[in-house]
Amino acid sequence: MPKAAETVLEINLNHLEHNYRYLKAKLEPNTKFLGVVKAFAYGSDSVRIAQKLEHLGIDYFAVAYVKEGVQLRDAGIKTPILVLHPQAGNFAELIERCLEPSLYSPKILKEFLEAAKTQKQTNYPVHIKFNTGLNRLGFWENDINYLKKHLSHQAEIKVVSLFSHLAASEDLEEVEFTKTQINTFLKIIEAFDKNLKYKPFKHLLNTSGIVNYPESQFDMVRSGIGLYGFGNEAMIDAQLKPVASLKTIISQIHKIEPGETVGYNRAFKTKQYRITATLPLGHADGIGRQYGNGNGFVRVNGQKAPIIGNVCMDMTMIDVTDIDCKEGDEVVVFGIDPSAEEFASTANTISYELLTGISQRVTRKYIDR
Repeated sequence: MPKAAETVLEINLNHLEHNYRYLKAKLEPNTKFLGVVKAFAYGSDSVRIAQKLEHLGIDYFAVAYVKEGVQLRDAGIKTPILVLHPQAGNFAELIERCLEPSLYSPKILKEFLEAAKTQKQTNYPVHIKFNTGLNRLGFWENDINYLKKHLSHQAEIKVVSLFSHLAASEDLEEVEFTKTQINTFLKIIEAFDKNLKYKPFKHLLNTSGIVNYPESQFDMVRSGIGLYGFGNEAMIDAQLKPVASLKTIISQIHKIEPGETVGYNRAFKTKQYRITATLPLGHADGIGRQYGNGNGFVRVNGQKAPIIGNVCMDMTMIDVTDIDCKEGDEVVVFGIDPSAEEFASTANTISYELLTGISQRVTRKYIDR
């Protein structure tokens, strides 16, 4: 790949394949694999990511919202797509595009049943989400009878899966809590299976769950961040490869005299001669102000250059006093070194937030063989 001539997000589809195969190798032969491609596939490119994974034979996709699933269908993706957080106003479009909703509350179940009836659907595939401790979305364990009542005497929908979500599968200090979630899910599916004439498939594990609780694979696992190169712990990160690398260039170099300031609000003031470089990248691109004033750093010709002053909307300034560089040189914001996790940690956040925040105005470039 040629060096960057502007700000670009390189998306390495070979790394995606490596991560998929690494995680897939941890599964039993019959365990299905769901790839989470919400939020532009964690800030990269949901269509290109889904196309690659579909080519590799993935079993399912998941998105957060209906419009994300519509985008995939419009791009020709045929693999089943689970919509994790659908809203009633989008049900007609969801059904039109053959997307599969997560039904997570009495209200959303009632509204989808009405929509399916209006659309004259029979056995439309749906997924029932249970809350086992994360306390975001989901029916409770004591909703089994309610669900039985509303599912038994209708023909519009068919439950294809039951699932829940772990709250702390990456935290080995929360093993007891996670096992409680797993046991709660086991009780739910046992009770649910008694009340249906057929058995939906089950899924619970996320990326860290695949690694730390392989005995609880059930019928399918779901991976998001792992596919993109992060396993929430250093040992797993070392086995994965980052899919996205953010690179930019030096637009201009300045020689700053003692007493001068750099950027808005004069946030950086130098006591000695310094050399600064301005990058065509700012908080409108996803690199927020929290990375400024010496918190974050980038790599220029392999050397560490701290971010100085306040990050601007479209520009960031760095200190290159001790670095041999020139205007037009490539700058690595994150990729392998620093990784997105390492860069995010300088602002006390996580790789998820950094990756999903990269603006769509940043040019995407692809590596695939």
